[in-house]
Amino acid sequence: MSEPGMQQSSEDLIGRFVCSTPARQEVLYFHRQLFYCLFVYICSGAITVKVTPKVEVNKGETAKLPCTYTGINLQDVVVEWYIESQGLRTRVGFRENSGKQMSDPGTPLAGRVNIEENLTLNIMSVKPSDELTYYCQVTAGKDGSGEGSTKLEVFVAPQKPEIKKPSSQAISVGNSESSEIGTCTTMNGFPAPRIIWFKDNQPLPEVKDKGEKTYMVPSTVREASGLYTIKSVLYMQPIKADKDSLFHCTVEYSLAGEQNKNIQMTSEPMKIELYYPSEKVMFDLLNATKVKEGDDVTIKCETDGNPQPSFEFLKDDKPLNGKDGLLTLKSVKRTDSGTYLCTAFDFDHLDVELKAEKVLDVNYIDQMSVTPTGHQVVMLGNKVEWQCKTKASKSHTVQWKKGSTVLSQDGTLSIESVTYDNAGGYLCMGAVPDVPGLIAQASVNLTVKGKPQIEHPEDGEVTKEGDEVTLKCSAYGFPTPQFTWTPSGKESISVEDNKVVSSVTLQATPDIMKDGVTCEVSNEHGKDSKTLLVTVKRANTAEVLLSGNPVLTSADKQQAGSSAVVVAVVVCVLLLLLLVALIYFVSKKTTFCSKKDKKEASTGQVNNIVVEMKTEKANEEAGLLNKKVNTEQVRPGRD
Repeated sequence: MSEPGMQQSSEDLIGRFVCSTPARQEVLYFHRQLFYCLFVYICSGAITVKVTPKVEVNKGETAKLPCTYTGINLQDVVVEWYIESQGLRTRVGFRENSGKQMSDPGTPLAGRVNIEENLTLNIMSVKPSDELTYYCQVTAGKDGSGEGSTKLEVFVAPQKPEIKKPSSQAISVGNSESSEIGTCTTMNGFPAPRIIWFKDNQPLPEVKDKGEKTYMVPSTVREASGLYTIKSVLYMQPIKADKDSLFHCTVEYSLAGEQNKNIQMTSEPMKIELYYPSEKVMFDLLNATKVKEGDDVTIKCETDGNPQPSFEFLKDDKPLNGKDGLLTLKSVKRTDSGTYLCTAFDFDHLDVELKAEKVLDVNYIDQMSVTPTGHQVVMLGNKVEWQCKTKASKSHTVQWKKGSTVLSQDGTLSIESVTYDNAGGYLCMGAVPDVPGLIAQASVNLTVKGKPQIEHPEDGEVTKEGDEVTLKCSAYGFPTPQFTWTPSGKESISVEDNKVVSSVTLQATPDIMKDGVTCEVSNEHGKDSKTLLVTVKRANTAEVLLSGNPVLTSADKQQAGSSAVVVAVVVCVLLLLLLVALIYFVSKKTTFCSKKDKKEASTGQVNNIVVEMKTEKANEEAGLLNKKVNTEQVRPGRD
């Protein structure tokens, strides 16, 4: 091909580039950089287009790509938006200065784009596949055209990372090659996120060299949805100290906006299963307290290795039955005390001797020995004494108690002169304070024999004479005393503690009200008697008079009532005197003023007014009042 031909071909391509119409959307750009420079040279003077170089948006949101232009006397302006994929441009929509705008069918953005009046391209429901280069091209007919490119970046937050252990057996310490520790996986992120491994909350260096002891093998898969699945497999040569270490991984990603960069999401922690040799044996008693006879005992044997080896238990060179490193002894006796031996067998390390010993002390206390033994019967006033002893594996105490009262703490209980109150049961208790729950006890019983004694009899009360009354009489004594009531009635017998109680019910006759009722108790050693009185209860209720006014009948309230009656009588007498004086004054005035009779009125006198007040109970309520008024009539004299 000649040079002119080549030149003509280039001019044709440039003309097509500058003068392209919507009908010719796909152009093959050969030597793209060269043609782009020619285009800028031809059109830069006419239209200037301004866009945002990069726009960020999260999946599902609406992306807004602004576009503005400047020029002189521009007419018939058309704005077109293109996407570029695999070196080819495809128009997705256009807008004319008349207001007409349309999105192109058959494109990846069909139905999801529109161009605003300010020429901003809106992309609804953004997908990861929308992450492309977008061109805003402004054409003004003969005035030329201009364009600007925008990069759309789409972000999708990945799922929480998960760690899975390898399907192989546990990792052995001391391997010459690195072992797989675990795989960290995160899914559905965009763009591809980053995985970081941590050991005991400290990040591990991101090493991909398999020649190192610790390294990671990452992998990235783009799913059909356009989202990424990221995996990272951690390899290590662990040491014994790693048996307690915790591993986790984080996924680091970004979302739209500067403030949403380098976000991290953390997996659940993982503990690895390590195999490591045993170096020593631990042989320990699992019982929480000191061992005593009758306890079940468990002794545990274990090593500091993993897995645990097999164990053998011995006492006095005799094998014992143990299982999984546990030796259990049921209801131990003092003869089970001694030294126990545990031997571990690690067949991978037979050069290491793995043995341990444990001394077991079984604490005990013997049964309490009491002298004299059995039930004791002692005459009233005599002396009684007991001795109580025992033996124990450690220092112990001995106490005598009656009920909750401690009577002695030296093993000897002595009562110089017994009374009926001393009768009853006694407890001798031995204990080892250093071993909780290690106790022994023995009981004895004391019976006091002697003449009966009546205990504080209680008198009876009735509402009125003739009512029934119940009387109680309590007595100590052994043999059991017999009761005799005079006069007799309906009788019942009961026993309370170490005394006998007799109750009798009878009618409160006048003789009983006068002389009382006699309770007599007797046995072979003598007798005792007491007289119980029966009285009428003092009234304390309200009596209602015929007038309906309640009057209390107690002595104090009767006295208060009498005082009130006296005051009332005095007031009445004073009122009566005032009435008499008033009548006399009116009568005298009428006599002096009379013109018919013209009689001389004599002065009237009221003498000998006597008020007699009595406070006897018989007449208090009646309010007796004795009054005597003597009046001397004055006869009229002659003129």
